[in-house]
Amino acid sequence: MKFMKLGSKPDTIQSDGNNARYVASELATDITVTVGDVKFYLHKFPLLSKSAYLQKLVASGNEENNDEIQISDIPGGPVAFEICAKFCYGMTVTLNAYNVVAARCAAEYLGMHETIEKGNLVYKIDVFLNSSIFHSWKDSIIVLQTSKSMLPLSEELKVVGLCIDAIATKACIDVSKVDWSYTYNRRKVPEENGNDLNCNGFRNRPVPKDWWVEDLCELEIDLYKRVIMNIKTKGILSHEVIGEALKAYSYRRLPGFSKGVIRSGDVIKYRSTVDTIVWLLPAEKGSVSCSFLLKLLKAAIIVDLGEMAREQLVRRIGQQLEEASVNDLSIRAADGEDVVYDVDTVQKIVKEFLMQDQNAEFESEDNEVQEIRRPGILTDASKLMVAKLIDAYLAEIAKDPNLPLSKFVDLAEMVSCISRPSHDGLYRAIDMYLKEHPGISKSERKRICKLMDCKKLSVDACMHAVQNERLPLRVVVQVLFFEQVRATASSGSSSPDLPRGLKDLNIGSHGSSRSAATHPEEDWDAVATAEELKALKGEIAALRMSNSIGGSERNGGDSRNSVDKVAICKMKGLLKSKRIFSKIWSSKGAQGENSGSDSSESLGSANPEEAKSTPSRNRRHSVS
Repeated sequence: MKFMKLGSKPDTIQSDGNNARYVASELATDITVTVGDVKFYLHKFPLLSKSAYLQKLVASGNEENNDEIQISDIPGGPVAFEICAKFCYGMTVTLNAYNVVAARCAAEYLGMHETIEKGNLVYKIDVFLNSSIFHSWKDSIIVLQTSKSMLPLSEELKVVGLCIDAIATKACIDVSKVDWSYTYNRRKVPEENGNDLNCNGFRNRPVPKDWWVEDLCELEIDLYKRVIMNIKTKGILSHEVIGEALKAYSYRRLPGFSKGVIRSGDVIKYRSTVDTIVWLLPAEKGSVSCSFLLKLLKAAIIVDLGEMAREQLVRRIGQQLEEASVNDLSIRAADGEDVVYDVDTVQKIVKEFLMQDQNAEFESEDNEVQEIRRPGILTDASKLMVAKLIDAYLAEIAKDPNLPLSKFVDLAEMVSCISRPSHDGLYRAIDMYLKEHPGISKSERKRICKLMDCKKLSVDACMHAVQNERLPLRVVVQVLFFEQVRATASSGSSSPDLPRGLKDLNIGSHGSSRSAATHPEEDWDAVATAEELKALKGEIAALRMSNSIGGSERNGGDSRNSVDKVAICKMKGLLKSKRIFSKIWSSKGAQGENSGSDSSESLGSANPEEAKSTPSRNRRHSVS
């Protein structure tokens, strides 16, 4: 720390222990200055020779009481006045980063300018600030902190502005020129991990670009805001470094921020902090991580930040949603809500993400309309990542016993437009919801299962589904049939068409108004009984055997018809229950021409054209 000594005489101002200060001198004191609750017994000549304010007070006082002066509002109080008094006596005064602002403001208050005497205190302090303090990184930060208690005078004297500019200038300096100490504890460098045998290797460490961000965390939010704005104005540092600074400040100044909460405390203060950080965010995409933005959003909700700031965060999060994790998206609902999670906010975020695909501009050139794609257009990879993220998020919120089915379905349908090769994640979420909400109706169970495409379930998911007592029997049979289709395709034979009875079953899963009225399907929408699942489970191994049957049929006669016969026979074997058997085949002829119009919409529907695809395309997943 830099310091400056003024005067050469020994310090002879002493205290009697009872809030009284006096000068040890042979001359009797002739003036008493009361500052706050402290009395100073001093001499007029040294004081009046350097202070215009004291001259005025003494001159304006009456003759009977001009040796007693009351000063109640001097900046810095008794401590700062004592520094000024010692300077008047020529005593040694030590100035440093902690007391220089108070001394400067007190000297200004007392009018200790060059017009009164050459080399007065104001001049000497200004020289010390400009030649020493503002050249020191940590001293500048300390001075800026102490200047807050001296407002508004420290602002009027430009001490605050000069400090801010000095700090910002040093933060923007080339890292190769940084040769002063700074605080950097966020990431351990190799030397700190014991990988460097050089004990004095500090000077050999590369200086990180964000070397300055931790030291600025000591500043209050209003001063911090001004420093960051000054840094941004200079346009030297990248937006990623600015983002790193805001992240470090948030973690330091918002208790519990790293866990997505704000601990009890001064809500107004925290609201101001969150609002300022949101306002300071660089406009460039990727300047801060999506995880950090979601933590900011959670904090904004907790401190009840304004709607405009929240919308800004939702928009920013939506632009880089593919970076998020389920834990990031787990925004707790407000106190008093029945549900655990704030699903509505997540829906807004997903909407912002999907809107990026609509941000295409069109330009006319030579009477032809051409599409101009901007950088924000989504890639297939980012869309797939978001679809998987939402599937996992649905599995998490499904554990909430109070979550309405509509919120689950609405969110799932938002990403249904994103084609993904596997629906295992969605199946897991649906199964979790059915597990936690056993009391939902048949129609609700049917509605949630319609979200899933049975053709896109992996072998493991199929194995689980055909033994799942929570699924409607319709879904179990469909899963089993498509597993048979996949097994047949993998054997090299043509994939069988969906038997007409199961086609009619698929029609009913969506339920056209005509077929539903003629053939009610409560049996199919009910969950499978233990006896029925046992029969299905017993046939899983038999389905594997169908490969060899299909292979032998391929070498003689119409292989396609043979495989169809195998599949239908297997289905008949599975459907041992009298009510199920009669249901499938009674609907076979009654549906008539309705099957062609509705089958494409049904849960896990099998398009005959898709079923005719080559074995290589159906080996693992059917084409969506």
